[in-house]
Amino acid sequence: MLSPKRTKFRKPHRGRLRGIATRGNTLIFGDYGLQALEPIWLTSRQIEATRRTITRQVKRVGRLWIRVFPDKSISAKPPETRMGAGKGAPEYWVAVIKPGHILFEINGVSQDLAYLAFKNASYKLPIKTKFISR
Repeated sequence: MLSPKRTKFRKPHRGRLRGIATRGNTLIFGDYGLQALEPIWLTSRQIEATRRTITRQVKRVGRLWIRVFPDKSISAKPPETRMGAGKGAPEYWVAVIKPGHILFEINGVSQDLAYLAFKNASYKLPIKTKFISR
């Protein structure tokens, strides 16, 4: 699963998921893409599950680009812990996704196969997505 080798800060602030994506919202590498339509914190597990679904569907033909990277750590405190005593330890990593962001791109496959792969992959994601092409 994806996670950064090192970060500037170990426990970042939560932040807010407002607005639309101004960067990463156009196809750059491939001919077809999967675009997010809702804001979310996408976990590294969800990204990996989606990637595996796409590569299985296209039978490892063509080229796949993952356009998101989980670089924000989410901390959590153990269950049945009293309030206070500081912030919890980092539990997992997320990518901050805003509406319009391209999640995956693919090249070297037919449009029908790319559509089918992204349709099956979208079931692994907890948000609405859209298939886009050049």
